[in-house]
Amino acid sequence: MSRLFAVLAVVLLYVGPLAAQSFNALTRVDTERSRIADEGDGARIDFYLNIGVPYRVFTLDGPPRLVMDFQEVDWSGVRSDALLTGEHIKQVQFGGYVPGWSRLVAELAQPMKVSRAAMTVDSESQAAHLNVRLIPTTEEAFATRTGAPNTAGWDLPPPEDVGPVTRRGPDTPMLVVLDPGHGGIDPGAETETLDEKNLMLTFARELREELLRSGGFEVVMTREDDRFVSLERRVAIAHQARADVFVSLHADSLAEGQAHGATVHFLSRDASDAASAKLAERHDRDELLSGVDLSSADDVVTDVLLDLARQETSPRTRALARSLVDGIAETGAPMNSRPLRSAAFSVLKAADIPSVLIEIGFISSARDLENLQNQEWRQEMARGIRNGLIRWRETDEAVRPLVRQ
Repeated sequence: MSRLFAVLAVVLLYVGPLAAQSFNALTRVDTERSRIADEGDGARIDFYLNIGVPYRVFTLDGPPRLVMDFQEVDWSGVRSDALLTGEHIKQVQFGGYVPGWSRLVAELAQPMKVSRAAMTVDSESQAAHLNVRLIPTTEEAFATRTGAPNTAGWDLPPPEDVGPVTRRGPDTPMLVVLDPGHGGIDPGAETETLDEKNLMLTFARELREELLRSGGFEVVMTREDDRFVSLERRVAIAHQARADVFVSLHADSLAEGQAHGATVHFLSRDASDAASAKLAERHDRDELLSGVDLSSADDVVTDVLLDLARQETSPRTRALARSLVDGIAETGAPMNSRPLRSAAFSVLKAADIPSVLIEIGFISSARDLENLQNQEWRQEMARGIRNGLIRWRETDEAVRPLVRQ
């Protein structure tokens, strides 16, 4: 026996008797029965869960995507190649999203609209079946119906009542926000057995310990576990923490050429080279494919104000990047032939915080991949970053008063 809880065409949130129950145990996916398949000119999604949970379904454009959010789901054992059996959905990604929620994103081969979204829950076993059906629509109709539910900012930290920002003195610890790239639904670059998100989380934890052991540092992490964190939230965390420095950690993959060795990137409107431009584009595409709505454009006045703020921050950021390159190189770690680069990375757009993105290596390079899995090598890399931060702060404290005159 089952009962139908809710049906909505575009945005759906199930809230019923089960919503009041405890969801401490993660909901599990029945991997044997759950499928994403073609149905005529459209597609059909069937998810079988061990219990009914709140969820929502909506579409996003550029590229066309279907997004399904669930109160936290255990994705263990779920494989995208086994889940996806048709051609009308090109690829799927899934994983943790924000605290308490998981996300699945399906990239559509063509514009399609939700014609049905319904969950049935067995009244005895509480097992649930979520059925979503998609049918073709025009690009114009898709664009008018698409968009995330009107819950702007749900992925941002709650605002705090903070006082005036005060400059930290030379005797106060440097507050560093470490940003392990990717996470949750977004694995980053991948090999057959490893992915960037886990490698960077491991390294970020080790770097945090190195900084705290040496003294003179406070550290905030943008994520502590395998969880998706949007680019906007990463920047918001840095602002809320009143960070002195923001360091994003990555280990990408480049199919073209033989990229290897560490590189340090800082923000610029124009990329210093084609490879940096491609990496910045890929990072933003990863954000899109994780189900983030980037359709709203920045306000012109806001852009002007941000540019004014960056006039002071930009030279400090370049100096930070150079200092980190020197610190890493002094450890003997392999460096890229062009270790200092720039590009329009969205995660580096905190106007008033010196922000850099460090590619500590490329997992597409056999040598770099071996190093990334070597704890002793990672310790040396962490020491190099620590030394670069210390040297930059000493110089910054001496030079900054002169810049303000």
